[in-house]
Amino acid sequence: MQKLTNKEEEVIQVLWKLEKAFVKEVLEAFPDDKPHYNTLSTIIRILEEKGYVSHRAFGNSHQYFPIVSLEDYRKTFMHTAIENYFNNSYKSMVSYFAQEEKISADELREILAIIEKSKKE
Repeated sequence: MQKLTNKEEEVIQVLWKLEKAFVKEVLEAFPDDKPHYNTLSTIIRILEEKGYVSHRAFGNSHQYFPIVSLEDYRKTFMHTAIENYFNNSYKSMVSYFAQEEKISADELREILAIIEKSKKE
C-alpha cells in the first residue's frame, strides 16, 4: 500500500465519511479550506491510480468510493510509523505520547483496562 500525501489523506478521509460521492459532493463536505474543483478531481484520480478509490460511471459523471478501508490504512501506516520512529516498540510510542503530555494517566489506565479485558475474552 502506497503512502498518501497530506492532501490525498484529507480527500480519502472525506470519502470514508461520505462512503460514495461525486467530486462536487466531496468538495461540499470539505472543511473550511476547500481545494479548487479541478485540483480535487485530480487528487481523486490519483487516489484511484494508487488503488484507494474506484468509481461508477453515470454518463460523463463519476461517483467515487473508497476501496481501502480506514482500518486497513491505519493498520499499515501505524505499523510503519512505529517501526520507523519508535524502533518497533509500542512501549516507546506510548512513552513518547506520555512525555509530550498527549496522553494522561487516566487514559493510560483506560488502555490497561481494555488490554486486561481483551486478555480475559
